[in-house]
Amino acid sequence: MFDPIRELKTRAEVLHHAVIEKREGALARLRVLPELKRASDEEVTRFAESIQRKHALAAVAIAAGFSGWEHARRVLDGEDEPDFGALLYPKRGGGLNHWFVDYDEAAAQRARLGGYLLAYKRHFFVAEDVLFVEDLGIDPGDPDLDAIGRDFVRPRDVEARKRLYAKILAAHPRLA
Repeated sequence: MFDPIRELKTRAEVLHHAVIEKREGALARLRVLPELKRASDEEVTRFAESIQRKHALAAVAIAAGFSGWEHARRVLDGEDEPDFGALLYPKRGGGLNHWFVDYDEAAAQRARLGGYLLAYKRHFFVAEDVLFVEDLGIDPGDPDLDAIGRDFVRPRDVEARKRLYAKILAAHPRLA
C-alpha cells in the first residue's frame, strides 16, 4: 500500500539532498518555512548550509497544505485533529460547494444531497460534483470512497482514508 506519511518522508529526503547538493529550485522550496518567508537569498543560502531533515519534513508538509510536519502526520495518520489542513481543498480546486462550521450540519447536508464531505482547516464542506474528487486525483468510482462513507472527516474506515490521501499525493507529485 502507498503510505502518505512514507511518501512525504521520501519527498523530504529528496528535498534535503537537493538542498545539500544545491540543485536548482531546491532553495526556493525552503521559502515556505516560516523562518524563511521574508529571508534574503543570502539568508536562505546560509540556512541551507546547516539544513536538517526536520526542515525538509516541515517544508514538504507545508507545501502539501499542513502547518508543519507533526500536523501532517496527525492528519494523515487519522489521529483526532481538529484542523485538517488544506490538502482536501487545494488551490487548483474550486467549484461551488456548501460550507459549514459545524460537522453535524455538513453531514446532514451530505445525507440530503449526496456528494462528498471534506474539510478545509477547521471548516467542513460538501462537494456534490464528482469533478471535485477527480481534481483531487481520486476516481469517483474508487471503492475507498464508499468505504469511508464519502466522509473524509469521520470516515467509517480510517485505513481507506489513508489510501485516499495517498492517492491524492500520488496524483499531485508537485504538491509537496
